Amino acid sequence: MSVSRAPGAASDQQPRGRRRTWAELLAGRAGKMKLDPEREQKFRDSAVRLLRRQLNLSHLLLEVEGPPHKKLSLSQLIDGDGPEAHTGLSSSLIGSALRDQASQLGLPVAVLSSQVVASSVVQICEAGTEPSHGVLLDLEQRKKLSSLLEITQYLLAHNMFSRLSFCQELWKVQNSLLLEAVWHLHKQNIASLPELLESHADVQAVVAWLFRNLHGLCEQSEQMDVSCPQADIARAVLSDFVQMLVLRGFQTNSGLRGEAEPERVPQVAAAVLQRMLAAALEALAAGMQEESSAHRAARHWFSVLSGHTCGGISTDSSKSFFRHTLTQILTHKPVLKVSDAIQMQREWSFARTHSLLTSLYRRLFVVLSPEELVGHVQEVLETHEVNWQHVLSCVSALVICFPEARRLVTDWAARWLARAFENFDLDSMVTVFLLVRQAALEGPSLFPSYADWFQASFGSARGPHGCSKKALVFLFKFLSDLVPFEAPRYLQVHILHPPLVPSKYRSLLTDYVSLARTRLADLKVSVENMGLYEDLSSPGDVAEPHSQASQDVEKALAVFEHTGRIPAAVMEASIFRRPYYVSHFLPALLTPRTLPRVPDARAAFVEALKRADKIPPSLYAAYCQACSAAEEKPAGLGMKADSSCTEGPLGPLTAALQELRAAMTDPTQYDAISARVAVVSQRLSSALGLSEDDAGSEVAKAQLSVLVPEPEQREQKVVDLLLTSFCQNLMAASSFAPPDRQGSWATRFVTATCGHRLLPAMLARLRQLLRHQGPSLSASHVLGLAALAVHLGEAGPALPDVHAGPPAPARRLSIPDFFSSLLTCGTKASTLFCLRFCTAAISYSLCKFSSQSRDTLYSCLSPGLIKKFQFIVLRVFSEARDPLSWGDTASPPWRSLYLPPADWQQAALCLWRHRTFQELLKEKGFHLTYRDWLQLELEIQPDMDSLSDMERREFHQWAIHEHFLPEPSAAGGCDGDLETACTVLVDALLDFCRSSQSHEHSEDCGSALGGCAGNRDILSRLQEMVVDLEQGPAAPLGPPPSGGHFLFRIFRRRLQALASSWDVASRLQRQRELLMYRRILLSLPPSVLVGSSRAEQPAAPNCDEFFHLVNSELRNLCLHGGALTHTIIAHFFRGLLNACLRCRDPSQAADLALTWCQTECPLVLTSALLWWPRLERELCCRWRGVPGPPPRELQRLREAQQFAWSFLSPDAASPAPPAPSPAWVSAAALYFAIQRAGGANRTGLEKLDCHGQELLAVLFFFSLMGLVSSHLNPHAVDFLQAVGVCAEVLGCLQKRNAPWLQLFQLTETASSRTLTEMPPSGRTPSCTLLWTCT
Repeated sequence: MSVSRAPGAASDQQPRGRRRTWAELLAGRAGKMKLDPEREQKFRDSAVRLLRRQLNLSHLLLEVEGPPHKKLSLSQLIDGDGPEAHTGLSSSLIGSALRDQASQLGLPVAVLSSQVVASSVVQICEAGTEPSHGVLLDLEQRKKLSSLLEITQYLLAHNMFSRLSFCQELWKVQNSLLLEAVWHLHKQNIASLPELLESHADVQAVVAWLFRNLHGLCEQSEQMDVSCPQADIARAVLSDFVQMLVLRGFQTNSGLRGEAEPERVPQVAAAVLQRMLAAALEALAAGMQEESSAHRAARHWFSVLSGHTCGGISTDSSKSFFRHTLTQILTHKPVLKVSDAIQMQREWSFARTHSLLTSLYRRLFVVLSPEELVGHVQEVLETHEVNWQHVLSCVSALVICFPEARRLVTDWAARWLARAFENFDLDSMVTVFLLVRQAALEGPSLFPSYADWFQASFGSARGPHGCSKKALVFLFKFLSDLVPFEAPRYLQVHILHPPLVPSKYRSLLTDYVSLARTRLADLKVSVENMGLYEDLSSPGDVAEPHSQASQDVEKALAVFEHTGRIPAAVMEASIFRRPYYVSHFLPALLTPRTLPRVPDARAAFVEALKRADKIPPSLYAAYCQACSAAEEKPAGLGMKADSSCTEGPLGPLTAALQELRAAMTDPTQYDAISARVAVVSQRLSSALGLSEDDAGSEVAKAQLSVLVPEPEQREQKVVDLLLTSFCQNLMAASSFAPPDRQGSWATRFVTATCGHRLLPAMLARLRQLLRHQGPSLSASHVLGLAALAVHLGEAGPALPDVHAGPPAPARRLSIPDFFSSLLTCGTKASTLFCLRFCTAAISYSLCKFSSQSRDTLYSCLSPGLIKKFQFIVLRVFSEARDPLSWGDTASPPWRSLYLPPADWQQAALCLWRHRTFQELLKEKGFHLTYRDWLQLELEIQPDMDSLSDMERREFHQWAIHEHFLPEPSAAGGCDGDLETACTVLVDALLDFCRSSQSHEHSEDCGSALGGCAGNRDILSRLQEMVVDLEQGPAAPLGPPPSGGHFLFRIFRRRLQALASSWDVASRLQRQRELLMYRRILLSLPPSVLVGSSRAEQPAAPNCDEFFHLVNSELRNLCLHGGALTHTIIAHFFRGLLNACLRCRDPSQAADLALTWCQTECPLVLTSALLWWPRLERELCCRWRGVPGPPPRELQRLREAQQFAWSFLSPDAASPAPPAPSPAWVSAAALYFAIQRAGGANRTGLEKLDCHGQELLAVLFFFSLMGLVSSHLNPHAVDFLQAVGVCAEVLGCLQKRNAPWLQLFQLTETASSRTLTEMPPSGRTPSCTLLWTCT
């Protein structure tokens, strides 16, 4: 084509020789041509035909709007090298080009677009630098794919893209397709994974491709650094695909799929998940090294299943998937026989199971409830051949992880056992035995021992075997079939705890026992050589007799020290198992040693066996000779050997504890904490030299006593290591999360360590730390030990009670009460430590169990501990006594405690003001009552108190009068009644003194009340309160109120509660109680002994209650020749005279009272005659201010005393003056005067012949009582003097032919009339005197 140039056109603007562009040529031609619509249309059609004949997509994109001399193809468009390449290109032109190409080729444009995009995807995947087995894109590939997907999104939006065709094109090049590219297509909704899976006709090929890529992704992900971007993408890819596979493969609601949902996808999804799990299980079973690719893939796949990948899936789908997973695990390659399971069962415990498998179990347990798990396992066992290793390891994990598993597995075993005997089904029978033995492997704290279960199931007539002979034959046939495969432990259980069999079928049992004994003989294990306390529930190897004997000796010593008797197991062994007893037990017991100066428990045990003839004389003689030789050797030999022995076993335990602490500080390993604790439990058994679960059943049954000697060095080191580790773990865990978000590590730790025989040693160590070293403990130690005490209390129902010994109460204590008894408040240092410990324990409990029921909190904390916290806070912090203003309700002050430095006082006040704690105090058992306060306050030692004397008095005044006195009785107060407050105080004081005496074994009971710490201040408060009572409204005249004075009511009630037997212990206890009563009476105003005046006229003081106490109780404390002490007599007369002085006629009132005393309580008057030389001066001084003569009855006492002096005076006239009346008063005065005179003035007794028979009879009675007292108390009364006086008086009676033997018969005969004559008002004073003194 030639084109003529216009003059001057283009030549002026362009240099010569340059070719013009197509657009310039057209523009020039358009300028010359005239506008003709028909010609324009023809031109357009010709251009289109030309382009269609020569169309190439790459060339087309090259020409359209591209820069000069630069090619632009679809691949360059996808690359997106510069923004100008894509932004300047019209998307409509791409679509037009694809439509034109499709029209030319006769293809739908959607098909052509799909082919072009698929080809581009494959080119991107093949352009990477990753190895051939890689499944992830590199950065450059990811960038190109992003550009391609943007174009594809445009094509999809304009209906120019076929997903089905695209998927089919991808499958043609599946070997070049990377999994991440498929994930991007799935995420961008270009072609979802279900669409891609459905588009392939060969299901097996799809499963193989997806499995290969997922397995490669797991392997590749495990090699990546967690923080790199590639790892994030790998996790996202795997998570999305797994969620999709689980959702599509285990969709329980078919309606969610829709009508057009294909059925091939669920098959592919389930098959892929199944193959992935199978490959992981095979890698674990093959025991591949951790560096191998298969093991890495398995580890990553387990982490995916154990994590939260399935968190976004519906609950139904998730449960369906995990049920299928559990079924696959339990049925994976069931190649092991039942006989193999019986022999290898001990290797499949939770601690020995691979951690990857246990983590998967735990994930299953999160989704499925315990009931669902047990039901599903039962269903699998009934319908499938199972892999026994996986089944039994799952049972172990179930027992470890669920507290209710104990009940579920026990019920399950009972049902299957009943079914086995109903149908005589051996499969059910062997399943039951395997399950029970497996659960028992995890320890008695989680499941009963096999010995206990076997005995409970078959040891009684109610067992399923007792219904018929056929059932017995079935049982023994089953047990006999197990014999070749049984561990020796189980055979020993069957022999020592055999099933109960009727006598007529005894041959069945004997045949089995013979078979079992033969098997044990083949295994070189003897039943006769079994240990006395050997744990039959442990399936481990049987210990050698000599090593078991050492453990038996230690346990027998502990039992002997606790009971004081030879243990029954030792006595039985000495008779029925004599070979073991003589050959192993006695040599272990009689190990030569240096005997202590004071015999210890071992020496006492040896002597007890010697006295019982349980030690052969020759063996005992050799033992004594060897001990004598050991004393001559230098001390201190062998210590290095012992320490080296203890260092070895502690290494693995230390490592296990360090791994546990590392897991707690790593949030990614929280799921592995249970497994770490199980490993610690296993290492602990090894460190103690025990077989698996050794001594566990004994700890679960026997009560403990921490009153044992110091634990052996190895146990001490293990206990210290565990306590230190617990404290460190708590501080480490608290640095990451508060207690309520720390999981159950502490509970599992306590359960694992307290299932061993180590519990007594641990409690003894805690007792030593808290009782003696508490103030010196650091903050971390206090926090750790407080938390440990809380979790021990949580496990309390599974632990035995503790006998702590003095100064704790002499009774069995629960674990929380045991810890409370260790905290004292006697001194300033102990009070501050108690405050720290209580603050830590209560704060930890409130935070730890904030979301649980109150019952859990109540079981962990002792009411005594909470009351001690209240007591100290109110005592130490005066601001706590003010009305509360509610503090923070968010959380207890735990955070301020573990962050240094700990401000204990501020934390205590914060806890005190905390709303939850104050609500806890509203519970009846936790509120500090008036009696509780008194008991704690009595423990305070004033000389070492944190409060000064003035501060302590102010606190007492506030506590009694402002706090407890106004409180209602329902809240532990006194209802405003001061007498009630006094009554409770006296009771608490007497209880405290009684407990103090029992702990200190005090013999000086009379001074115990004054010597008890804290008594002097509390006694002062009692004195003040009694004075306040007396100064209250005057009591009206008349009879005393029912029950009398509150003090005597207390005495009567407490005496009635004491044992009334006449054994020595009961009498001593009653005597101690009476001495404390006397001490209290003497410390209170004397008016307490004398009541208000009588209603009769003339009025006289009422002393009936005191007289009753003297006649019934105090007369038994007469140590001075049948008389009361001077202190109580002087106190009574002070009160009597004071009361008389307040009467209108004091002299008459005193005469009436003393006359009543002659009739009701002559012992008071006779005692007054004994102490008259000291008593007379005080009485005269008190009566000096009263006008008129002294009372007539006091004058009688003075006259009787003067008669006695003059009678014994050598200067007195003869015959002696007559005795003043009454005769018995004169006789009493004469007898006590003779006692005071001693043997120096016996000559005056010759004058007795001049006096009447009544005087002689009463004097003989007093002298005879003195003779009896000389036998009971030789130091108080001279025996020879007492015999001489009795002889003189008796001689006088015989001279008068008086029937003196009848003096002691209370009859109405004439000869005894002087002692038995009963006046109208009652019995005579002489008769009363005889009654009170005998």
